[in-house]
Amino acid sequence: MTPILSRAQGSLRHFLSLDDLRPDEIRALLETSLELKAAPRHPASPLAGRVLALLFRKSSTRTRVSFEVGMHQLGGHAIYLADRDSQLGRGEPVSDTARVLSGYVDAIMVRTFAHAEAEELAEHSHVPVINGLTDRFHPCQLLADLLTIRECFPEVADGWGGMSVAWLGDGNNMANSWINAARILGFELRLAIPEGLDPDPETLALARAAEAQGGGRVILTRDPAEAVAGVRVVTTDVWASMGQEGEAQAREAQLRPYQVDGARFREAHPDAIFLHCLPAHRGEEVTVDVIDGPRSRVFQEAENRLHAQKALLLHLLTQGVA
Repeated sequence: MTPILSRAQGSLRHFLSLDDLRPDEIRALLETSLELKAAPRHPASPLAGRVLALLFRKSSTRTRVSFEVGMHQLGGHAIYLADRDSQLGRGEPVSDTARVLSGYVDAIMVRTFAHAEAEELAEHSHVPVINGLTDRFHPCQLLADLLTIRECFPEVADGWGGMSVAWLGDGNNMANSWINAARILGFELRLAIPEGLDPDPETLALARAAEAQGGGRVILTRDPAEAVAGVRVVTTDVWASMGQEGEAQAREAQLRPYQVDGARFREAHPDAIFLHCLPAHRGEEVTVDVIDGPRSRVFQEAENRLHAQKALLLHLLTQGVA
């Protein structure tokens, strides 16, 4: 197996956003992910004796199962801690939890609300901290999305400059992460987002500054037809994420014109694929004919969480696997 680029011996690296990886590291991670996918149960057990703590302040299916299975397949072990299972859920300071867990485990994955909480955990941790989702970024999902694009369009292995992606919907943590991916890898991202739900302004500003220096192109529009026209990838997310249930009715009124239905999807390139991080609300952000159609890759994308995260764990915890 080709070694992945990894942290120097004795150094500490976290993965809170895609900005924690260089472009060459992302590309190397994707290639290692493909190799791990081809041979899921690594005979060398490179993470034997290693333990990953899984801190869940938001519930999940894909994040929990993919990390637990990934650690098992690499020879390690994962410990699941929901709020009810830890003192963090009873008000223990994040900094104390970070220091305590650092003495027990080799890495910490956190899935929570405020991104500042993940940052505070990393600040006080002596082991790598992985962002399994925050309100600002969802970088593990983006690694899986990029891996799916790499599989469907092998030509990106030689450069991402010809890739084009359309995001339709809320300017949420997924939109922010797509912006980071476009900036770092240099592809075109078109965001169709209604006024008032724009992505994080700092994230967008960084992308605009990078574009001026030859980075990826990020376009923000209110017109979903402009975003989708001729692109290779169309993607979206639910209209109301966890914690936004009270805003669901107002958000539906804003976001209904941004639904990915069959007619809208046909405006993309003929070989375009559809992605969604799941869970999906059929009939809301996407129609059945698209998400369950022949160009949908959502379940391939979901499986790729496992393979991309295994590559990430190796990247953070080992010197690569020969």
